[in-house]
Amino acid sequence: MTTQAKRPGRPPGTSDARDRILTNARELFARNGFDKTSVRAIAAASGVDSALVHHYFGTKQQLFAAAINIPIDPMTVLGPLRETPVEDLGRVLPSILLPLWDSEMGTGLLATLRSLLAGSEVGLIRSFLQEVITAEIAPRVDNPPGSGPLRVQFVASQLLGVAIARYIVRVEPFASLAPERVAETIAPNLQRYLTGELPQL
Repeated sequence: MTTQAKRPGRPPGTSDARDRILTNARELFARNGFDKTSVRAIAAASGVDSALVHHYFGTKQQLFAAAINIPIDPMTVLGPLRETPVEDLGRVLPSILLPLWDSEMGTGLLATLRSLLAGSEVGLIRSFLQEVITAEIAPRVDNPPGSGPLRVQFVASQLLGVAIARYIVRVEPFASLAPERVAETIAPNLQRYLTGELPQL
């Protein structure tokens, strides 16, 4: 009697496992936030092993991007920022984002933003901004101590405003400006938010 060799490939799971994982990931991320939601918890809610979640989606950040239908890995943006000196973040951040938003990939990203803003999953955007973007950048600009998260939120408010005015409302001539021109124009203000003095209220 011979035993059949186990085939290499993905861990065992039913054909609808990927959809169940995404559905439960959206619910848990929206309810608990990014930091407090583990891959293990998503796997348990989906009735699968954690290995299958990693097989389909890779890292937790990549799963989050899939859950809110962002067609890019967040590390596309966060990776280069890690190599950027603090004094250059205000310039580099929009110089990465504007060409990305203007690309074919950005079209899907902005469609997702429009959908989330109009729907009931705005908590997913909040979680992404506060727990992925803010957690990555805030510790580097936390001067005076405790100001880092607020600094990043000011930056996020400006970038969201640019995205809405340029791609959703399409205010002209702003919507038709070259991305490099927009990036260079807003860069000094973003840098002030990140490293300049903040008014004390």
